Amino acid sequence: QVQLVESGGGSVQAGGSLRLSCAASGYIAGTNSMGWFRQAPGKERERVAIIYTTSGGTYYDDSVKGRFTISQDNAKNTVYLQMTSLKPEDTAMYYCAADLFPRRAGGWTAKYWGQGTQVIVSS
Repeated sequence: QVQLVESGGGSVQAGGSLRLSCAASGYIAGTNSMGWFRQAPGKERERVAIIYTTSGGTYYDDSVKGRFTISQDNAKNTVYLQMTSLKPEDTAMYYCAADLFPRRAGGWTAKYWGQGTQVIVSS
């Protein structure tokens, strides 16, 4: 089992920045990837960024590429999402996830989830 706890959400004006943190505990050595998803009201949950824990390789959704950066601190068992140049359309509940995998029907999901942290971007 892996437990994930997010922090760092909040309200910010468009153009601003936030850094989300995800502290992981439990059987972390067994995870192959960690990432962030988000879900806006009335929309499906979507993957934002993923980091492969062994290689450090990263991938971003086109909507955040160049603005968001995912990183990991292995000593602290923590994954971060640095968000810059925030837009109102980035407003959503952000979820940390571990062991991401693609769905057969399309999109991605994960084996482990955090409880979410709210990000609100005002114009």
